[in-house]
Order: sequence, then structure tokens, then C-alpha cells
Amino acid sequence: MNGRLKAAGGAVGGGLLVAGTTSDAGKSVVTAGICRWLVRQGVRVAPFKAQNMSLNSFVTREGAEIGRAQAMQAAAARVEPTALMNPVLLKPGSDRSSQVVLLGKPVGELSARGYFGGTSRGEAQYAGRREQLLGTVTDCLQELRRTHDAVICEGAGSPAEINLRRTDIVNMGLARAARIPAVVVGDIDRGGVFASFFGTTALLSKEDQALVAGYLVNKFRGDVTLLEPGLEMLRGLTGRQTLGVLPFAHGLGIDEEDGLRVSLRGAVRESVVAPPHGADVLRVAVCAVPLMSNFTDVDALAAEPGVVVRFVDRPEELADADLVVLPGTRGTVRALAWLRERGLADAIARRAAEGRPVLGICGGYQMLGERIEDEVESKAGVVDGLGLLPVRVRFAAEKTLARPAGRALGEPVEGYEIHHGVAEVTGGDEAFLSDDQGRSLDGCRTGSVWGTHWHGSLESDGFRRAFLRRVAADAGRAFVPAPDTRFGVLREEQLDRLGDLIEEHADTGALLRLLEEGVPEGLPFVPPGAP
Repeated sequence: MNGRLKAAGGAVGGGLLVAGTTSDAGKSVVTAGICRWLVRQGVRVAPFKAQNMSLNSFVTREGAEIGRAQAMQAAAARVEPTALMNPVLLKPGSDRSSQVVLLGKPVGELSARGYFGGTSRGEAQYAGRREQLLGTVTDCLQELRRTHDAVICEGAGSPAEINLRRTDIVNMGLARAARIPAVVVGDIDRGGVFASFFGTTALLSKEDQALVAGYLVNKFRGDVTLLEPGLEMLRGLTGRQTLGVLPFAHGLGIDEEDGLRVSLRGAVRESVVAPPHGADVLRVAVCAVPLMSNFTDVDALAAEPGVVVRFVDRPEELADADLVVLPGTRGTVRALAWLRERGLADAIARRAAEGRPVLGICGGYQMLGERIEDEVESKAGVVDGLGLLPVRVRFAAEKTLARPAGRALGEPVEGYEIHHGVAEVTGGDEAFLSDDQGRSLDGCRTGSVWGTHWHGSLESDGFRRAFLRRVAADAGRAFVPAPDTRFGVLREEQLDRLGDLIEEHADTGALLRLLEEGVPEGLPFVPPGAP
């Protein structure tokens, strides 16, 4: 398998689309698992998602913003993430509008109606935009296929969203343009997986159905032999085989695109919980602010034995917390108003007055400051912050996208920055992050209140332990960080578990044939097809 895979009819690497019957069917996990399985076979593989809607993003080495799921899939494939892997990223700013990030750079805000088409004039305007975007994403996919043996593409939502099919560039629209086979993933834990597989296929046009090569059952519990008669009937109804039944496994997943699940917290909570290394646990409360972004920052805390992480939205839930975290958000001013409306702002201020630890990250850091001047994100003008850090924030039109490194609490730290807010620090006890000469790089601390724009800083093991020791001391807890918790190693183990799922429970021979030979011939049409 070390030889170069060839797609049918061309000297480029093989491609495969992992679609799903629904959102959260397991597409991201299956894509990562296939990537890890393939790279362990010596195959040069890359992930790809043409269009992603997510508030959890990452910054590549070249300073491009992409979805965190694609960054983790790149880690599964053991390649450096690039903008090619997620050419279009939509970052919601409200229920009806999103910032459009194209090839890693923001290009503007669009309403959902404006992006997907609306009035006849809007539809005409979008037609040209869609052709341009489809050309961009297929060019990116083509480049990845040229430089890799295989590219595993993740779909979005369901390919049978018939209201969006004409503007689709991420599901069957991409498969049609690139002429690659699709495998449909269904979450059997939700129930109705046979109907979902059949209905998804039957709602596709004849041309789209011709690319659907098979199905993957995800999150199965129990005796698989009891499922086999249904799989045979499904094959009889659709002419397509099921390429694997993946068992339900606790604590699996990669960085979530949306929702409130935290991947490594799941591993700690759902598997055997490691006891605290010291005499006490440490309780972390994360304020679940509106448009919360990059909440994966607290994964590293949740991976520590004895650290309990939970999301909260009421002031009384902060009472027993040893550390309160204000996470990033796509709507800093909106989140600030939400904190005040719910009484959380007053509760956080009381904590700070009592010397109890608070940490703000990115948007959370901005909220802790004295003043926010925003004519970009909310266009609210000047807004008072919580006044807990000597920081003034002005939103700039240009977004900061960077992968900085420095030192904090005597330990090396790496992170990434994604923000429009520019912070002016006017005082404080110390900088949060400094360079090797002790010059301030970012953030600050006043008493037990800390703030930084750097996402991912808690993934640096030495700094995380030093920070938790400070938090425990300020909180009066006999908590001691475990000396051997290595977050990067835990992530690798998790990705290996995903690869194991594919290797042990999927028809890997059939997957390889799809990558090597392309779309199978003669796949039958399932009526009625798209309306």
C-alpha cells in the first residue's frame, strides 16, 4: 500500500467524500479515523472540507484560519494543516449572518439569504458567486490530490438537504465536480438509521445517487449479528453495501465544530476517571456565553486528573468554582450584555474582589477590561467592560491571525490568535505572556484575574501545571497537578483509537478500492429521486 493511489482516469490521488445522514452523525470522527488508518499504512493522506460552519477555528503556520476539526484531521493524517484543507469557513455572528473566511482570510459578512440565494435578483448574483466558490474549492481539492495519495473529504449536514442542493459545494455538488465516490455515515444511537440511509439516497438526483457507494453505521451498541439482516435488506433496497459498523466508544471525538461537548472532557468523564494527584480536586466553571468560540481551550484542563470542568449559565453555579473561565466569543459585546443580564458579571466581580481566580481568553479577556470600542463586530461604539483588568480594547477591521510563542510563569508557551480586538494594557501586576527577555507579548494579570488573547496556551504542559498550582493556591485547594499529563500524547492516543475503529470495524478493502478505482459502475437508482 506504499505505492501511489490513483483515482480512476487520472494521475492524481484518490478522493472520498464522507457524507452523513444528519449533522453530528460522526463525519468528522470517521474522516479523522480514515486519515489515521491510512497514514499508518504508509499512505500520504490529507483531510478536506470545502465549506465549514463553525465557531471553533485554528490558525495554520502561514497565518490562515480554518476549522479546528480540519486541523485535528490533519494531525490524524500527520500532516501540517493548510488553508487548502478548508477553503471556505463560515463563522456565525447571529442566527442569520456569518463572517465568510475564504482561503484563511475574512472577506466580509453575509446573511444566510445572501450566501445561499434568496430573491430572483439575489439568486442571479449568487449564481456567479457559487461558481467562483465551487471553482475555488475544486482547485484546492485538486492541489491536495496532486500532492497526496488520498484526500478524505468531509461533507456538511446532510447531502439530502434538497432546499440547498443547487448551491451545494460541500456534499454532492463537490462529489459531482470532482467525480469522487461518497460514503454516507449514519448514527444508529439516535435510532432510525435504516430509514435515514434509504431516505437520504432516495432524495438525491439520479446523477448524485450514482456517486453514493455505500454506508457506514456509527455508534452501534450490542450484538452486530442482530443488525445484519437489516443491512442485507438495505442492500436489497438500495443496491449498496454497508462498509462497516463502528461500535459506540466512550470518550471519542475530535475538536467539536459546534455544541457544548468538549472532546477530552468526554474522555475523562465517560471513562475511568483518574483520581486527583493531590488531596483535592479543582473545579472549573466555564461561562457558556453566546456565540462561544474555541471552547476547546479548556480541553487541556479537563485532561488533568482531578480537574472537573463544567459549563454554566447561572451565577449560583460559580459559588463552588475554584476557577471561572470566560472563553472566546464571536460576539464580545453581546456576551458582555448576557453576563450582566444573568447576574454573572456581578458574581465574577465579587470573585475578583475576594481574590478568587478568573481567566479570560480572547473575547473573555476583552470583556474583563475597562472599555471596548467596537465599530466592527457589534458596531455598538464604546461599551464599558467588567473593569477587572487595566485593558482598553479597540476593534480593528483587520483580523489578527498568528501562531505566537513565548513564556509564562517561567514555562514555554505556544498558542494561536484569532481576533479583531486590539488590546492596550495600561497597568497590572504582570504580563500574561512574555518573550525570553521578559518583554510583554500579550495579556496581563491583576491579583487573581488573568487575561490573554492566546488560544491553546493551556495545551503547553509545563505552563498548564504552573498555572493550576497558582489557581489552587489562590483558591485554597490542596490540588497538585499530575507531573506526567502530556496533552499532545493524549491527543495522539485518541486519534489512534479512531484509526483502530476503522481498521477493526470497517471494510478497509472496500474503502481502498474506492480510493484506487473511484466511483463503482452500475450503482442503481433509488426512486423517487430529488423533486
